[in-house]
Formats: sequence, structure tokens, C-alpha cells
Amino acid sequence: MTEPDPTAPEGERGTSGQFVQSLARGLSVVSAFDAQHARMTLSDVARRTGLTRATARRFLLTLEELGYVRTDGRLFELTPKVLQLGYAYLSSLSLPALAAPHLEALSALLEESTSASVLDGTDIVYVARVSTHRIMTVAIAVGTRFPAHATSMGRVLLAGLDDAQLEEYFRTAALPALTERTLVDRAALEADLRRVREQGWAVVDQELEIGLRSVAAPVTDGSGRTVAAVNVSMRVGMPGTGATDPVRDVVPPLLECARRISADLAAAGR
Repeated sequence: MTEPDPTAPEGERGTSGQFVQSLARGLSVVSAFDAQHARMTLSDVARRTGLTRATARRFLLTLEELGYVRTDGRLFELTPKVLQLGYAYLSSLSLPALAAPHLEALSALLEESTSASVLDGTDIVYVARVSTHRIMTVAIAVGTRFPAHATSMGRVLLAGLDDAQLEEYFRTAALPALTERTLVDRAALEADLRRVREQGWAVVDQELEIGLRSVAAPVTDGSGRTVAAVNVSMRVGMPGTGATDPVRDVVPPLLECARRISADLAAAGR
């Protein structure tokens, strides 16, 4: 579903009449901060949210008074208190806890970083991570988001969508080219998603970042629906990585890891 525009008039919010514009605007201010925009001026926030400077200032000062934002008088940044906003979701989600021991075992076996993520709109969101070493220029942690089309976990999650859901995804996704290898053509992406659906796993080679290859597999619930994805990430083109064949060496244990997490989710009734 397309997210509402927090700057749109109330009358353009649909027919329910229950939309609270001020809440949407406040959340848009919080969401404007990310790894690339950790500290911003008032003008930066107004520009990224589409709000006027006066409106952005009111929300920033309110968030500061509530303890979610701090400022030195010019630059604003989030405080650790914002983690409370996501704690209720994470604490009620059994996937991270169930996935953790299996990801740790897989990481130890392959000596590579492993992760689990879910689909949120057109992005994947990391919900669990075991890192053996830093393999990306951007540090990955729980809550990190990447465009789904450029990631192996995203391909797996998109392959699990039905036709209507996939059509909605392509209607709303921007499909930016993050490297010269990134698939941005819809026909090419759909062909790859069919391949992923048939074989049960995905390989993405340097589409998110040059030098990074990842392999992912789906995690399913008790009904067989894809609810998450797990992956193994590795560097390519560096000493000691040339002998690793992602299909031969990574896919079998990755599929077994995904199977075990899926079995635990089904047993937990998730």
C-alpha cells in the first residue's frame, strides 16, 4: 500500500475520515533521519519532509521536549529514546529470537555474515544480524533498510508476493541503480523473480554495492507463506574469496538454516 503523503490536505486521505495529519507529519520528521542524514538543519528537515520551515520547527521542538530529538541550536539529531518506538514491535516478533541461533550457527559454519529481514513497502528491513566482519561501506544493524530490488533478501521476499502484491510493488518502487550492475528494468527483474521462485533461492552479485555478493532463501510460516528471508553476505574480488562458489558452498547450508527457522516459526504458531 502506498504511504499517505503527510503534506496532502485532509480531504485527500481516503474515505475513512480517521486520518490524523499531525501524527503523520510528526512521524515523517522522525523518519527523515537516517544513516546518511543523522544530523540535519531545520531547512534540511523541511526539505526532506516537504513541510514548511515553520511546521518542521514546531515538530522538531516538540520532539526535543519529549526527548526524541536533541539540538545544538543549529543541527538536530535523534536520541536513543526513538528506539522505544520500535521496541514493542520487536519484542512481540518471535522471528529475531527464533532466527538468532540458526544465523549464528550458519555464520560459524561459513565464516561469513548472516542476516534476516522482512519486507516493508519497497524496502527490506533487517530484523536479525550476525556479523563476522564489516563487508559494506554502510554499517548494517537491526532496522537498516535497503531497496528490495537490489538485494538477495529483497528478491526472495518479492518472489513470495502474489500477482496483485507484486503489481503494487512495481507501481510504487523507484528502482534506483545503486551500482552499474543493479537490475532496474522491470522485465529483467520479473524474469529473475520467476527464477528465484522456481529454484527457491536468490543470488545478487554487486547490485547493492560493488564487491558485495549475497545469497538468500525464504523463511515461511505454517501455511507456507514467505514471511522473511535469510542471507549470507560475502566479499568478492578480495584475497581468499575467489574459491567460494555461492551455489555449491553457500546454498545448501543456507536452505537448511531457512528450513529450521521456518519449522520453529510454524511450531511457535507464527
